[in-house]
Amino acid sequence: MPDENQLSQEVGRLLKSKGLWLATAESCTGGLLGNLVTSVSGSSEYYLGGFITYSNFAKERFISVRSATLKSFGAVSRETVLEMARGVCEAFKEEQDINKIIGVSISGIAGPGGGTPEKPVGTVWVGIRSEAGDKAACFHFSGDRVSVKNQTAQQALELLISHLSQ
Repeated sequence: MPDENQLSQEVGRLLKSKGLWLATAESCTGGLLGNLVTSVSGSSEYYLGGFITYSNFAKERFISVRSATLKSFGAVSRETVLEMARGVCEAFKEEQDINKIIGVSISGIAGPGGGTPEKPVGTVWVGIRSEAGDKAACFHFSGDRVSVKNQTAQQALELLISHLSQ
Protein backbone atom coordinates (compact mmCIF):
# COMPACT_ATOMS: atom_id res chain seq x y z
CA MET A 1 0.00 0.00 0.00
CA PRO A 2 1.43 3.42 -0.94
CA ASP A 3 2.19 5.85 1.87
CA GLU A 4 0.54 9.25 2.22
CA ASN A 5 3.40 11.06 0.47
CA GLN A 6 3.15 8.81 -2.59
CA LEU A 7 -0.62 9.25 -2.64
CA SER A 8 -0.31 13.03 -2.32
CA GLN A 9 2.17 13.13 -5.18
CA GLU A 10 -0.14 11.03 -7.37
CA VAL A 11 -3.08 13.33 -6.57
CA GLY A 12 -1.00 16.31 -7.64
CA ARG A 13 0.16 14.62 -10.82
CA LEU A 14 -3.39 13.71 -11.80
CA LEU A 15 -4.83 17.14 -11.01
CA LYS A 16 -2.11 18.91 -13.01
CA SER A 17 -2.42 16.55 -15.97
CA LYS A 18 -6.16 17.21 -16.15
CA GLY A 19 -5.94 20.95 -15.49
CA LEU A 20 -8.05 20.63 -12.33
CA TRP A 21 -7.95 22.29 -8.92
CA LEU A 22 -8.62 20.79 -5.49
CA ALA A 23 -10.51 22.33 -2.58
CA THR A 24 -11.10 20.54 0.72
CA ALA A 25 -13.67 20.69 3.51
CA GLU A 26 -12.69 18.74 6.61
CA SER A 27 -14.33 18.05 9.91
CA CYS A 28 -12.93 15.15 11.95
CA THR A 29 -9.50 15.24 10.27
CA GLY A 30 -8.96 18.85 11.30
CA GLY A 31 -6.96 19.82 8.22
CA LEU A 32 -4.89 16.64 7.90
CA LEU A 33 -5.95 16.09 4.28
CA GLY A 34 -4.94 19.63 3.34
CA ASN A 35 -1.66 19.11 5.20
CA LEU A 36 -0.91 15.96 3.21
CA VAL A 37 -1.76 17.61 -0.10
CA THR A 38 0.45 20.62 0.66
CA SER A 39 3.36 18.45 1.79
CA VAL A 40 4.18 18.12 -1.91
CA SER A 41 6.32 20.91 -3.35
CA GLY A 42 4.42 22.78 -6.04
CA SER A 43 0.98 21.99 -4.63
CA SER A 44 -0.03 25.63 -5.14
CA GLU A 45 -0.33 24.71 -8.82
CA TYR A 46 -3.44 22.60 -8.09
CA TYR A 47 -4.59 23.19 -4.48
CA LEU A 48 -6.84 26.17 -3.81
CA GLY A 49 -7.24 25.67 -0.08
CA GLY A 50 -9.74 24.33 2.36
CA PHE A 51 -11.99 24.84 5.31
CA ILE A 52 -11.88 23.07 8.65
CA THR A 53 -15.57 23.00 9.48
CA TYR A 54 -15.53 21.14 12.75
CA SER A 55 -18.78 22.55 14.11
CA ASN A 56 -22.17 22.42 12.46
CA PHE A 57 -22.21 26.22 12.58
CA ALA A 58 -18.99 26.34 10.52
CA LYS A 59 -20.43 23.87 8.01
CA GLU A 60 -23.49 26.08 7.57
CA ARG A 61 -21.72 29.44 7.64
CA PHE A 62 -18.65 28.83 5.48
CA ILE A 63 -19.57 26.04 3.05
CA SER A 64 -23.36 26.33 2.86
CA VAL A 65 -24.45 23.03 4.39
CA ARG A 66 -28.16 23.39 5.04
CA SER A 67 -29.39 23.32 8.62
CA ALA A 68 -32.17 20.98 7.51
CA THR A 69 -29.60 18.48 6.21
CA LEU A 70 -27.72 18.49 9.50
CA LYS A 71 -30.94 18.09 11.48
CA SER A 72 -32.32 15.31 9.28
CA PHE A 73 -29.18 13.27 8.61
CA GLY A 74 -26.53 14.50 11.05
CA ALA A 75 -23.04 15.80 10.40
CA VAL A 76 -21.75 12.30 9.69
CA SER A 77 -23.80 11.39 6.64
CA ARG A 78 -23.73 11.03 2.90
CA GLU A 79 -25.98 14.03 2.48
CA THR A 80 -23.77 16.28 4.60
CA VAL A 81 -20.47 15.40 2.92
CA LEU A 82 -22.01 15.92 -0.51
CA GLU A 83 -23.20 19.38 0.51
CA MET A 84 -19.77 20.07 2.04
CA ALA A 85 -18.02 19.09 -1.20
CA ARG A 86 -20.36 21.24 -3.29
CA GLY A 87 -20.07 24.12 -0.83
CA VAL A 88 -16.28 24.20 -0.83
CA CYS A 89 -16.28 24.33 -4.62
CA GLU A 90 -18.74 27.23 -4.52
CA ALA A 91 -16.49 29.01 -2.03
CA PHE A 92 -13.64 29.06 -4.55
CA LYS A 93 -15.61 29.65 -7.77
CA GLU A 94 -14.50 33.28 -8.00
CA GLU A 95 -10.87 32.11 -8.09
CA GLN A 96 -11.29 29.29 -10.63
CA ASP A 97 -13.94 27.98 -13.00
CA ILE A 98 -16.16 25.84 -10.78
CA ASN A 99 -16.15 23.09 -13.40
CA LYS A 100 -12.39 22.79 -12.93
CA ILE A 101 -12.65 22.41 -9.13
CA ILE A 102 -12.84 19.06 -7.37
CA GLY A 103 -14.20 19.31 -3.85
CA VAL A 104 -13.32 16.66 -1.30
CA SER A 105 -15.06 16.59 2.07
CA ILE A 106 -14.69 14.55 5.24
CA SER A 107 -16.95 14.17 8.25
CA GLY A 108 -16.76 11.44 10.84
CA ILE A 109 -16.38 10.29 14.41
CA ALA A 110 -12.72 9.95 15.36
CA GLY A 111 -13.41 9.02 18.99
CA PRO A 112 -12.92 7.96 21.59
CA GLY A 113 -16.32 9.49 22.41
CA GLY A 114 -19.19 10.62 20.23
CA GLY A 115 -20.21 7.30 18.73
CA THR A 116 -23.70 5.84 18.76
CA PRO A 117 -25.00 2.36 17.90
CA GLU A 118 -26.04 3.69 14.47
CA LYS A 119 -22.77 5.61 13.93
CA PRO A 120 -20.02 4.06 16.03
CA VAL A 121 -16.60 5.60 16.57
CA GLY A 122 -14.59 5.18 13.37
CA THR A 123 -17.54 5.91 11.06
CA VAL A 124 -16.43 8.38 8.41
CA TRP A 125 -17.97 9.74 5.22
CA VAL A 126 -15.88 11.11 2.36
CA GLY A 127 -17.53 13.10 -0.40
CA ILE A 128 -16.31 14.20 -3.81
CA ARG A 129 -17.85 16.83 -6.08
CA SER A 130 -16.65 17.30 -9.63
CA GLU A 131 -18.00 18.20 -13.04
CA ALA A 132 -18.18 14.44 -13.68
CA GLY A 133 -20.60 14.02 -10.78
CA ASP A 134 -20.83 13.67 -7.05
CA LYS A 135 -20.06 10.60 -4.98
CA ALA A 136 -19.72 9.66 -1.35
CA ALA A 137 -18.42 6.64 0.50
CA CYS A 138 -18.74 5.48 4.09
CA PHE A 139 -15.86 3.84 5.93
CA HIS A 140 -15.51 2.18 9.31
CA PHE A 141 -12.04 2.50 10.77
CA SER A 142 -10.66 1.11 13.99
CA GLY A 143 -7.98 2.29 16.37
CA ASP A 144 -7.44 5.39 18.44
CA ARG A 145 -8.31 8.95 17.41
CA VAL A 146 -5.01 9.61 15.63
CA SER A 147 -5.26 6.31 13.77
CA VAL A 148 -8.82 7.03 12.59
CA LYS A 149 -7.78 10.48 11.38
CA ASN A 150 -4.76 9.08 9.50
CA GLN A 151 -6.77 6.25 7.93
CA THR A 152 -9.43 8.73 6.88
CA ALA A 153 -7.03 11.14 5.18
CA GLN A 154 -5.29 8.28 3.38
CA GLN A 155 -8.61 6.83 2.21
CA ALA A 156 -9.71 10.26 0.97
CA LEU A 157 -6.52 10.49 -1.13
CA GLU A 158 -7.12 6.98 -2.51
CA LEU A 159 -10.75 7.80 -3.34
CA LEU A 160 -9.66 10.99 -5.08
CA ILE A 161 -7.04 9.11 -7.12
CA SER A 162 -9.66 6.58 -8.16
CA HIS A 163 -12.05 9.37 -9.15
CA LEU A 164 -9.37 11.22 -11.14
CA SER A 165 -8.23 8.02 -12.87
CA GLN A 166 -11.62 7.32 -14.44
